[in-house]
Amino acid sequence: MKQATAYIRVSTQEQAAEGVSLEAQQTRITAWCEANGYELATICIDAGISGSRMDNRPELQRALQAIKKGNALVVYSLSRLGRSTKDILNISDLLQSRQADLVSLTEQFDTTTAAGKLMFGMMALLSEFERGIVSERTKMALAQKKANGETYSPVPFGYREAKGRLVEVKRESRVVADILNRRRAGQSYGAIADQLNNQGVPTKQGRQWYASTVHYLVKRQAA
Repeated sequence: MKQATAYIRVSTQEQAAEGVSLEAQQTRITAWCEANGYELATICIDAGISGSRMDNRPELQRALQAIKKGNALVVYSLSRLGRSTKDILNISDLLQSRQADLVSLTEQFDTTTAAGKLMFGMMALLSEFERGIVSERTKMALAQKKANGETYSPVPFGYREAKGRLVEVKRESRVVADILNRRRAGQSYGAIADQLNNQGVPTKQGRQWYASTVHYLVKRQAA
């Protein structure tokens, strides 16, 4: 018999307001397993924990570790699994890599069926499309503010804020120009960061440079 892992979560406030008690979730999941020929092998319960993050839910981590090939992770609803589409997609990717399935009873979302797999694929594509749209709008807004000389948070290296507008800081601007020249010459972000630190050049916050800091500055200059 195929095996299922139940993941159940509720916060105290949600339990009172939405009526999705731990017992109610377990009852629905048990019924699904019996109707679909699954043995409910593992029950993982996070009680009184928000679904906004994955890393602070020990029972979710235990549930994911318990899943093996041919198993199914069953939840009352996708909101029990996570509040973030990104987290849900990451969980699904993990399950797919183990050749396991995801079942949500409220949304009737079930990757044990061909229709369920298609539905999830469409959901993933829509999520990716939405992220792309948001990214494009953000880039356009930043570019418009930059063109108008307006402040866009945080104030970028090379500028300071004066009455809501960006004013060039010549000393920092020379550093920015040097960074861009080094990138055009083929230097890595890490090598540039090391050189800036060796020269005693601080970041905007007076800290050390890292490859990620240099990368962010270069990307922002291109926005």
